[in-house]
Amino acid sequence: MKKFFLNIFLFFALLIQPDLKAAYLLIPMDNNQKNCLKAYGIAYWALQKDVEVSWLLNYRGGSFMCKFFKEIENECRIRGVSCEIIADAQSTAILEEIAAPDVNMDEVKLHKAPKIAVYSPPNKEPWDDAVTLVLKYAEIPYDIVYDEEVIQGKLPLYDWLHMHHEDFTGQYGKFWFVYRNAPWYIADVKSNEEIAHKLGFAKVSQCKLAVAKKIRDFTAGGGYLFSMCSAPDSYDVALAAEGVDICDVMFDGDPQDPNAQSKLDYSKCFAFTNFKLVTNPVIYEIADIDIDPQVRQREVNEANDFFTLFDFSAKWDPVPTMLCQDHERVIKGFYGQTTAFKKDRIKSSVLIMGENKGLNEARYIHGEYGNGTWTFYGGHDPEDYQHLVGDPPTDLNLHPNSPGYRLILNNVLFPAAKKKKQKT
Repeated sequence: MKKFFLNIFLFFALLIQPDLKAAYLLIPMDNNQKNCLKAYGIAYWALQKDVEVSWLLNYRGGSFMCKFFKEIENECRIRGVSCEIIADAQSTAILEEIAAPDVNMDEVKLHKAPKIAVYSPPNKEPWDDAVTLVLKYAEIPYDIVYDEEVIQGKLPLYDWLHMHHEDFTGQYGKFWFVYRNAPWYIADVKSNEEIAHKLGFAKVSQCKLAVAKKIRDFTAGGGYLFSMCSAPDSYDVALAAEGVDICDVMFDGDPQDPNAQSKLDYSKCFAFTNFKLVTNPVIYEIADIDIDPQVRQREVNEANDFFTLFDFSAKWDPVPTMLCQDHERVIKGFYGQTTAFKKDRIKSSVLIMGENKGLNEARYIHGEYGNGTWTFYGGHDPEDYQHLVGDPPTDLNLHPNSPGYRLILNNVLFPAAKKKKQKT
């Protein structure tokens, strides 16, 4: 009997021993972090291993913390990510500090690695997309989908979708005037026409509209949509112009509807309203949602072009707080086919998360659609200010702590969180 009770005691002692000696792994995201971008990949990798990760909002730049496992520590060392092994008492003290009602911090639990899809054409050039660059650099796996996969109904297989800098209006980015004889432009037109015809559409614009509506349904069903550069405004323009021909003859073989502007339905748009179409085929814009670069360049240049992230309440507004996690609040500006959104073209229901107030422009916006959410980010490449066609891809080894690229990766991890309802 004595031996029996001894065994019971040893059994319970073994049960509680891990708690007494428990250690945690803290991945700081402040200026002490050697590689913020790859740190997101570590968090994603841990989730793939069924390890719960705490996202410590506004604590040391939005740090990550999880139970200590030697395998995760080793992976941090391999990828060059700074990490700290802390005792159970230290992790408790951190959580108590975060929970204090008078500090703008909070803990959000990340539970499951989201399945990532990137809507991107098969003939994508290496200078085409910042999101695929940073996903590869952070070592976060993703699948490529394009028109065929979308039309075939494969989007519900994914949690998060990025729209490549696409022109959903079927005007090929309005590159025609300058690049119509360039091999890459000719190949792009040919590829899109072949896909559209294969899927049963007479025009590329009709195919892109069908794709846009499938993406809309994906979002309404609970999906997380992210987009940069020309995709945000071209997407909304395509939805608003459903059933209206806004493409001129050089894009689809017949003239545009002369009354197209009056037939737009802004209620179908995610983010924008009251915009005017730019119908001139030689002007490098599809609508006046984007700022006028010639006017803008009279105000700013690379040395003084910045936008500011809003400071949201972590405890009351965890969603925008997550999306704005960064070690910098002032972010370097950068151009794109769509650089920034005019504030008077943004719906009142849209949440502006980053702006250049002096220029009256929004750079980073967010909203809900059905059961899902979307985030639009102005500009093309956070570390390539002008981004010219044909530029080599950005080497992120030179920018491991890029604040602008961090905003992209915030969105990638966003679906992994169990989010509280926004209060404001």
